[in-house]
Amino acid sequence: MIILKSSLEIERMKVPCQIVSETLAMLRGQIKPGVTTLALDRCAEKFALKSKSVPAFKGYSGYPFSLCCSLNDQVVHGFPNEKELRDGDILSIDFGVVYDGFYGDAAITVPVGTVSVNAAKLIKVTEESLYKGIEKALPNNNLSDISASVQAHAEGSGFSVVREFVGHGIGRSLHESPQVPNFGKPGRGVKLKPGMVLAIEPMINEKGSHVRILSDGWTAVTLDGGLSAHFEHTVAITKNGPEILTSI
Repeated sequence: MIILKSSLEIERMKVPCQIVSETLAMLRGQIKPGVTTLALDRCAEKFALKSKSVPAFKGYSGYPFSLCCSLNDQVVHGFPNEKELRDGDILSIDFGVVYDGFYGDAAITVPVGTVSVNAAKLIKVTEESLYKGIEKALPNNNLSDISASVQAHAEGSGFSVVREFVGHGIGRSLHESPQVPNFGKPGRGVKLKPGMVLAIEPMINEKGSHVRILSDGWTAVTLDGGLSAHFEHTVAITKNGPEILTSI
């Protein structure tokens, strides 16, 4: 069941969403060679608690950290660890909090030092794909209009779209209906309505689209070892169009 939010509930959702965006902005400034992802995780959790919010991922279905840190060929749900970041890496960080009963969720991919031309292009195209999808988050559009727009931009730029993981509705729960794939034909799926709030999150691969899960049961990596990038915003559909609640 898709849960429509009132204008007041969307206003309340802006608080956790802004905490998430401020956290990601703070972490972006700390990502450089020599830093560990475990240190980033601790910073994210500390910032969330200081903001009187609760990290949304820690303990969710048994996930043991506050931050998802997916490095290079890791697609999503990577575990923070004590390995130092190196020049040329790319790092996706995904973070969510709950505040006053509502969730916010967003992700960014950040270059570490100087990265390759193709890595930089992958990051740029993935972020562009997110905004291409958001542009289609309009009342009376179909859900798959978002999906098709993401896919068209990513594949048109020479990359591939992950199919095993999708975006989602969000509100009083971290994951609500509907699922929001990043691929598909336009004009399909539910009609978009004001009050829907979606976490739109393209996961785009440098090479093939296939992924596998590591032995930790969480970390998804590209099957062929190619790089992967991930961007996400929490977006409210309003009568005036999409409103990005996690704008950074």
